[in-house]
Amino acid sequence: MPRSTTTAAAVCAAAVLSLAGCSGDGGEDAARSSDPSAGATTSTSSSPPGEPASPSPSTSTSTTPAPPPSATDAASASVTAPPAGSPSPVPTAGRGQKLVTMSVGGGFAGVRREVVLRGDGTVRTSDEGDTEVRRTSAAQFTQLRTLLGDPALDDVPASTVDKNAADLFRYTLRFDGRTVVTDRSAERPPLDRLIDALDKWLPA
Repeated sequence: MPRSTTTAAAVCAAAVLSLAGCSGDGGEDAARSSDPSAGATTSTSSSPPGEPASPSPSTSTSTTPAPPPSATDAASASVTAPPAGSPSPVPTAGRGQKLVTMSVGGGFAGVRREVVLRGDGTVRTSDEGDTEVRRTSAAQFTQLRTLLGDPALDDVPASTVDKNAADLFRYTLRFDGRTVVTDRSAERPPLDRLIDALDKWLPA
């Protein structure tokens, strides 16, 4: 075969092989691009290089700071409500009103004394017929009315008397439409405080 023919055949063969190689590479690329798993393994974040990826809406959280307390809230918090059931002074209605009457009798000598607190702040005392009227100070009047307004007096029984102790003084108090009798043989703190305060007004 002539040399020129051999050279031309070689060139044609090289060209065919070159085309075959290009066709094979393109097919492989097409196969990779159409393969779903290839896309899943090569996917990357769309955030720009050097910046953190934005959180997805499902995982993002928002924190709203609580507003500072207003001046009204602070003032309300500083006010403490008075305890329930705390004593308060009973109301008054003038001289004709008897807020409380306490009669004291018995004992070894058989005494008979009485003290009456009126609504105008005066105290009338009597001792074996001798009568005296005095006026309380504002503080004394408030104290006596507060003792009368003690809710614990509602729990005091109508009678606390030891029948085996005939030599004890017997106190009969009338207030708020009630009559309470005691010889102080048993402790009744709210009643005892009232008796002690009224007893100071009786003649020594």
